Amino acid sequence: MKILVCISHVPDTTSKINFTENNTKFDNNGVQFVINPYDEFALTRAMWFKEKQGATVTVINVGNASTEPTLRKALAIGADDAIRVNCEATDGFAVAKEIASVIKNGGYNLVLAGKESSDYNGAMVPGMVASLVDFSFINACIGLEIEGEKATASREIDGGKEVISTSLPLVIAGQKGLVEEKDLRIPNMRGIMMARQKPLNVVEPVNSENATAIASFEKLETKSSCKMIDASNVEELVHLLHTEAKVI
Repeated sequence: MKILVCISHVPDTTSKINFTENNTKFDNNGVQFVINPYDEFALTRAMWFKEKQGATVTVINVGNASTEPTLRKALAIGADDAIRVNCEATDGFAVAKEIASVIKNGGYNLVLAGKESSDYNGAMVPGMVASLVDFSFINACIGLEIEGEKATASREIDGGKEVISTSLPLVIAGQKGLVEEKDLRIPNMRGIMMARQKPLNVVEPVNSENATAIASFEKLETKSSCKMIDASNVEELVHLLHTEAKVI
């Protein structure tokens, strides 16, 4: 089994977010970047297949050179090699086309990705990739087992869970539940040292055209301060709900 894991390079959720150039560009200054949490679930599951079934694991990212530390972290976790497509990841369809090209040329039969990235939350790339390479596709996946060419996956649906049987080749869009959070891996010193010797191949994009462009960013409104009142003072509560909160 030859596995390709898609890795997004995203800001840590604790980072303070700012924009520049009249709110048209994201400000990277002081921002810590990490592996997209959903992709980390996918990578951990891929490592299970490597250790239990002898699969090979390649990680891929579409981005500039600044994303390489994130790919090196994935290598330190245990991936065999990495691919960076040398272009800015600003459009979901463009990213999907680059990943699809690598899949077609690399002979991968299982593609694991997070269902969305935690920065743009587009939730579009895995499905587009599956369509472009004509693979089966399972979204919102919370469980995956593979025996030979047969796959059994479970995914969340409204009000429950659905179990699906399919076959390779396959694209999975995973989420929390694909592996347990306690099973997520932190690179150790040996893994970090070994990662320096593993291949990180940079390839040029097959198509640098974007179908969309960012017009501007807008921050959420700052939350208003919280006013505390005595629980027994019902009249004041009703007055504030009417005059300030304007909900009654």
